[in-house]
Amino acid sequence: MKIETLPEEFVKAQPIIDTIEAAGFEAYYVGGSVRDTLLGLPIHDVDIATSAYPQEVKSLFKRTVDTGIEHGTVMILDHGTGYETTTFRTESGYQDYRRPDSVQFVRSLKEDLNRRDFTINALALKTDGTIIDYFDGLDDLKAERIRAVGDPEKRFNEDALRMMRAVRFASQLNFVIDPATVTGIEHHGQLLTKIAVERIHVEFVKLLLGKWPAKGLDVFLQTGLYQYCPDFDQYRDQLSQLQHQLKTGMSSETAVWTLIASKLSLTGNQIDRLLKDWKSANQLISDTRTAVKAVRAIQAGSVDDWTLYQTGRQLLSVANEVAGQLGTTRYVTKELITAYENLSIHSKKELEIGGQDLMAAGIKPGPQLGQALDYIERQVVDGHLANQSSDLKAAAINYLNEKA
Repeated sequence: MKIETLPEEFVKAQPIIDTIEAAGFEAYYVGGSVRDTLLGLPIHDVDIATSAYPQEVKSLFKRTVDTGIEHGTVMILDHGTGYETTTFRTESGYQDYRRPDSVQFVRSLKEDLNRRDFTINALALKTDGTIIDYFDGLDDLKAERIRAVGDPEKRFNEDALRMMRAVRFASQLNFVIDPATVTGIEHHGQLLTKIAVERIHVEFVKLLLGKWPAKGLDVFLQTGLYQYCPDFDQYRDQLSQLQHQLKTGMSSETAVWTLIASKLSLTGNQIDRLLKDWKSANQLISDTRTAVKAVRAIQAGSVDDWTLYQTGRQLLSVANEVAGQLGTTRYVTKELITAYENLSIHSKKELEIGGQDLMAAGIKPGPQLGQALDYIERQVVDGHLANQSSDLKAAAINYLNEKA
């Protein structure tokens, strides 16, 4: 097969390959960029594989970075763009079920492609548009099928994260997974516990960001892969329901975890625990807690000004997206955002007075000062109090006097 017109990204990278070939070596475009070109999808990173060894590559270019030279990868910098160029290699020994214990550089493209995960990712592209396909990847692309290169049992034993990549690709591409590959996942699911949670996290989020998440979730659940992800073993029924509810992918990582936490009916503390087990950033945990509260208000039809204020513009959009996926279409996101923008203030900093002003008015430092600020903040947001200095001071003093 031959591609008549190569995407601009490949054309820009051609001088790299031309230079390598002029020195007597082979060089090809490989990986996801080749697959996505054949699928008519936009491509991102252009990766190059070559028969030249790392030091040979470095000798041909003025500007290079040793991004992974021990594994044969050198980044070539050309006109502001970096191109990862990796020497053909074979791998052996995978004691951590993720990275090879040893790498051997070779001069054979076929040997290099033989170590790849799936046939659709084991295609090489020449600068003249010719596709090199040793493992029937083109047939699998045409059949919309994800199939391991060679023996799936061996592929997953080498790198257990490939199982998550398989379900992620199913979601992103709307492909089926080859039965033998599915069986391999069923047999090796427990190896996922050997993989860093952070890496599993990335793949799971990508699964739910894909356009066809139900497709990936189906295999994720049917193979039992979910059992080896943090805390999911007790939630199979809810995840199965979610699979049947999802019509399209989520918009962001925050939306993904807000969806999960909402579907699992988690409390605030349970959200903290789940996301910490998934090695999530503190900001993601905080945003998810906030968005889940808003989802519940949307589902109950009880969104008020205080809900809008506490949630904020970005998380309101996330919350309404999640509520919609779970079957509540009561609110229009644009209308929620407009209502938020029409609030009299959007943060406590916008109050016309602060703690210093209240202390100057005679309120002593301590818990009561914070309580007074919280009170006038809520009153302003709810529309019961004008955001004017004199009104705010009087309201704060009256509030504390009534409490006393």
